[in-house]
Formats: sequence, C-alpha cells, structure tokens
Amino acid sequence: MDAQEHKKTSSIGQLAREFGVSLRTLRFYEDRGLLIPHRKGTVRRYDEQHKTRLSMILKAKQLGFILAEIRALIERWKEDAAHSVELPLTPEEIDRQILHLEAQKPAIECAIQELTSRRKASPRNA
Repeated sequence: MDAQEHKKTSSIGQLAREFGVSLRTLRFYEDRGLLIPHRKGTVRRYDEQHKTRLSMILKAKQLGFILAEIRALIERWKEDAAHSVELPLTPEEIDRQILHLEAQKPAIECAIQELTSRRKASPRNA
C-alpha cells in the first residue's frame, strides 16, 4: 500500500471511533469473515468499501438479523455491481423480519417491566 492509498484508508482505531464500536467488535466481524481489512503485517487498513460494509453490518444488526443472515446479505451485496449502500433485502425478507421482531415484542416488554420494577424496588432508590 503506497502513501496515497494509506491516506484514503483508516486504521482499526479510527474506524472504531468513526462508527462508535469497539476494537473487539471489529475483530469479531473480521473473525467471522464479514469484514476483511487490508493487512500489512499486523496493521489493518480499512477503505471506503469496508466502511460501507460495516455500515450495512451494523444496520442489519440493528434490524435484528443474525450473523448468518448478515453474511448472506453481504454476499448478495458483493454480487451487485452497483454496490448500493442499502441492505439488499427482498420484500419477503422484510416481511419475515417484521414478523420475527413482532414475535419478540412481548418478551422485550416483559423484560422492561421487570427491570423497571426492580429499579423502583432497589434500596438505592429508597
């Protein structure tokens, strides 16, 4: 990687700060093959395409997709010549994910209620 390319890339620390994630998170995605930085020895460098991929990974995670599903979305995105910055979701995948999240809602609401009750009952709040 020459000096010009180096200026256009980010270190792992820079990328972590830019996206508000930990170094451990980036290494985890690398270990899982979702994010493959350029390497020179032990130094990792990330370009704009890596940033787009990370953005997509984090968006998919926020939408509740599991790693296997995220991997499939990334693979589909790689095959698309346009390389849109949007997740390549089909209407069926969107509908299925909505149903999945709706099914989780009662458990999440229950957990919030229990934690709220515990906070109110906590001796520190007395």
